Amino acid sequence: MITVKAPGKLYIAGEYAVLEQNCPAILVAVNEFVRVSIAKSKGSQGLIHSKQYSQDSIHWIRKGNQMVIDNRDNPFEYILSAIKYTEAYCLEQDVQMSLYDLHVNSDLDSADGKKYGLGSSAAVTVATVKAILEFYGLKVSNDLIFKLSAISHYSVQGNGSAGDIAASVYGGWLAYQTFDKAWLKDELSHHSLSYVLNEAWPGLRVQLLTPPKGMKLVIGWSQTPASTSQLVDKTNAKKKFIKSAYEEFLQNSRNCVLKMIQGFSESNIALIQNQIRFNRQLLKEFASLNNIAIEIPRLTKLINIAEQFDGAAKTSGAGNGDCGIVIANDETKIKQLKELWRENGILPLNFRVHSIAK
Repeated sequence: MITVKAPGKLYIAGEYAVLEQNCPAILVAVNEFVRVSIAKSKGSQGLIHSKQYSQDSIHWIRKGNQMVIDNRDNPFEYILSAIKYTEAYCLEQDVQMSLYDLHVNSDLDSADGKKYGLGSSAAVTVATVKAILEFYGLKVSNDLIFKLSAISHYSVQGNGSAGDIAASVYGGWLAYQTFDKAWLKDELSHHSLSYVLNEAWPGLRVQLLTPPKGMKLVIGWSQTPASTSQLVDKTNAKKKFIKSAYEEFLQNSRNCVLKMIQGFSESNIALIQNQIRFNRQLLKEFASLNNIAIEIPRLTKLINIAEQFDGAAKTSGAGNGDCGIVIANDETKIKQLKELWRENGILPLNFRVHSIAK
């Protein structure tokens, strides 16, 4: 029996803009995991089992008279996609295929099954890829795991930056810029998977960051789950109608995140906090342009309470629920902050940053 794990993630800054080329975001991996165990099957059938996902709901929409199932929130779709692409790579390495049982166990949901917004689909993809590569005894690197996972995830989701994949693979604090999706699609149609995995991907950048001493990450959960893929769909549909405003948002987000990265390199907590506040305002304006709710009332309450205790706070990820994050320092009264959160229906999450040995 082989067991591997992949951590969840939280976005710190740069959401939505990170979907585009040359627009960085900052993410952090947290110490909640998806674990995948794999073992050779004893019988004539293989098994894929998950305790958490066996009762998962299926979303669907109507296109004309046709019912269309949206499987992007169904973790089994990501598991199956990860198996498909990882086995395709293994076959190109002349590996003999065999039957196996795959067991998935996740910390990334609450006790009653609600998602925290920690990137469970990305983590389950990464863990599945890692498990299969190890099962077949192939030499692996983080770059190989990232690229295989990104291809697998994108083939299901159809949008997104793969920043959550990067956080699950590389761990810690990181700055991330996405790759050229059109280039990747074209390369996969003209070359073998192994060839594409060995190429440099245009635009892709992963930079590990060292947090300043005394900087603390505080996480609060709104107790309302959200669907990233559906929110991204809405903003993608609106882009062409708000072209100049969208371009301005991208430039402002890029400048904001670059200043935040500078704050990490200079160990300047105040600079990081200022850019967190600026990024919050950018996202609020972006939400207004797109007629979407990123900062729901409970997240606004989370942020306002954090600011009372001199913490710099904003939504994390696509918003419309899930988590908010606070960048705090030694002066921030975190205990009192969390008590006030609880009084207002906000659940503090005592997660820590998870670094991965290189």
